[in-house]
Amino acid sequence: MIERREFYIDGKWVAPAAPHDLHVIDPSTEEVCAVISLGDRADTDAAVAAAKRAFVTWSMTDPVERLRYVEKILEIYERRAEDMARVISLEMGAPIDLARHSQVTAGTWHISNFITAFKSFEFVRPLGPHAPNDRIAMEPIGVVGLITPWNWPMNQVTLKAIPAMLAGCTMVLKPSEIAPLSSVVFAEIVDEAGVPAGVFNMVNGDGAGVGTLLSTHPDVEMISFTGSTRAGIAISKAAADTLKRVCLELGGKGANLIFADADENAVARGVQHCFNNSGQSCNAPTRMLVERPVYDRAVEIARQVAESTKVGSAHEAGRHIGPVVSAGQYEKIQALIRKGIDEG
Repeated sequence: MIERREFYIDGKWVAPAAPHDLHVIDPSTEEVCAVISLGDRADTDAAVAAAKRAFVTWSMTDPVERLRYVEKILEIYERRAEDMARVISLEMGAPIDLARHSQVTAGTWHISNFITAFKSFEFVRPLGPHAPNDRIAMEPIGVVGLITPWNWPMNQVTLKAIPAMLAGCTMVLKPSEIAPLSSVVFAEIVDEAGVPAGVFNMVNGDGAGVGTLLSTHPDVEMISFTGSTRAGIAISKAAADTLKRVCLELGGKGANLIFADADENAVARGVQHCFNNSGQSCNAPTRMLVERPVYDRAVEIARQVAESTKVGSAHEAGRHIGPVVSAGQYEKIQALIRKGIDEG
């Protein structure tokens, strides 16, 4: 069993201030696969303090230097792609082939695109032709708190940590406690890349604990959160007293509109997209609204696709879907299915 109780603070792996073990469950076996520790106020304060100290120098580094660090992160990330795929599959149940070819590569794609965009980014730019002597200066905001979900771990971590790093911000990452192992590997990658101590910090914890502490901390200037609407509302309220900038990407399931003149594969394609990642994506088209003349045919196609979709262990290769992430998530899905049946 994997034991990763330490947090990454100020360039070092450090023990939690107080022991608070949490078991990580393998969704494929429903057995404990790892042990982490949940952080508390002392751990959060230490990470924020490290980030605040590092901001003084990191924010003043030449952008070219920051770019070199991120390019090194990408190099190591690609080298450790298999390690990353295996822990993502283990922690949140993505089939190993999906983890290799979609989950991990989402991070690769984002890091690569940020590198490309950064090379032409202007930190000081003209205000406009109406004010030829005025300039807009893009400056790092300070310490940012990054709170990420379990469904696409590296997609979200790289979307937050990499642009923050390039901008000159320092940060504290709180990954989902359900799927924390991939962020441990990411912290190892950052460490190997030689990113200066305190620029990137990671503290495991739950939303009510570390999440709330980051959202209310007076030395955190910004919170970036991806997750549920309920949690986003709570974070916005918690951050208000310290006038933090808050950036939210909240849960939402899109409607899939099928008209009578849609191509013959539209329904099957929509159902397959819905089932991708076992339906655990914010862009999963979980509602299909069908024009009445083709409704019955759409229902039949959807049934056929569902019945032909294979479900299996995340540890097996193949084009099947894996388990959902937890018993709680399974029960939530069953309740929604029951509600749909009851409402006709």
